[in-house]
Parts: sequence; C-alpha cells; structure tokens
Amino acid sequence: MQYMWEGVHAGETISPRRSEKLAALAATCAGRDNAERALLILRGFDAMTHGENAEEVVEFCDRALVNGGLAPGLGWTDQEWGIELLMMLASSYAYTDRLDRADALFNEALRAYVSAGWSGGHLALAHAYLGLGLRRRGRLKEAEESLRESLRVAERVGRGLPLYWSATCNLIDTLLVRGHVAEAWETAEQYGFAPPYPSTIVLPDPRSVRGRLLLAVGRTKDGINELEAAEKAAAARGHLNPVMVPWAVDLARALATEDPARANRLVSEARRQAERFGTDTAIGEALRCAAALETGQRAVRLAQQAVTFLESSPCQYEHAAARVEYGVLSRSVSELGRGLSLARSCGADGLVDKAQQALRGLGAPQVGLVPGQQTRR
Repeated sequence: MQYMWEGVHAGETISPRRSEKLAALAATCAGRDNAERALLILRGFDAMTHGENAEEVVEFCDRALVNGGLAPGLGWTDQEWGIELLMMLASSYAYTDRLDRADALFNEALRAYVSAGWSGGHLALAHAYLGLGLRRRGRLKEAEESLRESLRVAERVGRGLPLYWSATCNLIDTLLVRGHVAEAWETAEQYGFAPPYPSTIVLPDPRSVRGRLLLAVGRTKDGINELEAAEKAAAARGHLNPVMVPWAVDLARALATEDPARANRLVSEARRQAERFGTDTAIGEALRCAAALETGQRAVRLAQQAVTFLESSPCQYEHAAARVEYGVLSRSVSELGRGLSLARSCGADGLVDKAQQALRGLGAPQVGLVPGQQTRR
C-alpha cells in the first residue's frame, strides 16, 4: 500500500531509492499470488512513468495477468486491492502502445460497474479512462462522448476529486486535438482546469495539457511558464515518459523562434528519452517536433521518418498529423490526401481544415467535409 500510494501521489516527497527497492522486490515475483501480481503492476507502472524500456514495462504487466486476464480476487469490483492498481495496469498498457490490452481492461471496468449498479466515482473513472484509451487510439468523437459522460457522473460525486480532474484533463486534451480550441478553453474555465493541481497524479499530465491549451489560445508567455512548471514537476518525480508527460515537444515548438538553441536542446533530449522508451508513438512524436524546428530537405526527411514510425503506431491521430505535416513540407498532394482521410476518420476537424488549406494552396481540387464533420468555431 505504501508503494501504491507513493505511485499515485503527485507530491515530491517519496521514500529514498523507492524505484530501486520496488524493482528489487518485483524481481522476486513470478505472479504466483495477488500480492506478487500487485507488486508487478506497481513495478510496471513505475517503469512506465519513468520512461524505461516499454517492452520491459509490458513484460511486468503481462506477468500480473492470469491467462491474459485479471486474476480472481483482483477484479474491478473486488474490494481487497482497490481500483488504483487496475488503473495503473491499464494505463501502463495505454502508454506503451498496447492499446488493445488497455481498451479491453477499460471496457471490462465499465461493464463491471454498470452490471453491479455502481453509479459513483468508480463509474466516472471507468468512463474517463475509457475516454483516455479512445483518445490514444485516435477515435476522438467517441473519446469526447465518453469523457463528457465521465464529467457528468463526476459532477454528482463532487468537484476537486482526482476523478474529476481525470475527466476534465482528458476532455480538454481531446478537444485540443480535435481542433476545438475555443470549446477547450470554455471547458477549462467552466470546470476550473487551472492550478492548484490535485494531490494525486493525473494522466496525461495536466500541466502539459494546460500549457498546450494556453499556447493554443495565444497566451504564449503563460503557456511557456506552465510548460516549464511541468518540466520541474516531472523532474522532481522522475517522470520521463515523453508521451505521458509531453511538455518538452510543446515547449520546444513554443521557443523555436525566441530561443532556438534551447528549443533544439529540448527536442534532442525528447528524442533521446523517446528512443529509450522505445515505442513507435514516442519516437514518431519526437521526430514530428524535430521536423517542425528544421527547414528545407532536413525538415522533409525528419517528417518522413515521423510518418514511418507513426504509421506503425496504434495512435491514429498522431499518424494523421504526421501525414499532413509531411505533405505540407514535401508539397505532396497524395500525402496530404492520405492525411486528410485519416484526420476525417479520427474526427480531427482542425487537422482536416489544415490539410484542405494546404491542398488548396497546391491547386488541388477542393475536397469538402463529409456531412457532420464541419469544424465547430
């Protein structure tokens, strides 16, 4: 319980050498009982947040399962171990590109709570994390629906609780990637998505999401300050997973003009961390950022590399964004067309607009939005 609490607590005070001690304990575990499985889940989550090798993270998580599923006594409605461990398990899969396993667990949680008639915090968290999984997969419309339902249930439970932050943070993140910036800002204002942050960690990192929101609405200095606060908080906790805590790529883009040297250092470190973590999503996102900081053929080559990695990723929005950016840099009608199709399938209205504008700039025939996908202003 001590290791679990320290794993979810957002404060800076943790036991000395916590990760090292947890790793040593987990190394003795084969998943023979639920105590061992709990330690394996905690070790996997700790490794995921610290950006250790993703294959090793998945190995820890898999060893905590029984025949590919949750062990008896370690289910979503079982009382002995609590919901936190299972959310750690599913989140570890979600951020290591094992979205099929994450989705299965998130959907199982929702079914379990609906069947049991639980209508409070557990149900709100199930909808929130299901929304997180859908957002990671790039099914943005469905993610938004699930997150709005989570927020509706969370409102009944009470504002300010961690589950409330999970719903709000993920909804704003989803609205931003959909291109609905004004709506994201209105949501942040309505639900108090601003400091002080909760005492437990929220996925994805709320400082990173708020920093990106501030940049999107034109409050550049405030956005940079928020992303620098995210950098400090992540360093204090050792949270180096570049997908879970994505402040670096947004900060690098924001500083590209005023401080290009620092921006280049940030993106170089982001690429190093991404390669250490090793997922297609992490590496592809770092390459997307690197391409945005370059010009000419070097930018084109980096954008093409980003497409190659993200095409293998289960995160379809990021793949769509990389396709569009590569199409813009290479002035390729075919790449822009592929990016446009992907963006539409994701429900990424802002990306659809960007691709269409680029196609018009190249003199390509205008491709209208399919019915029901007009961008909201």
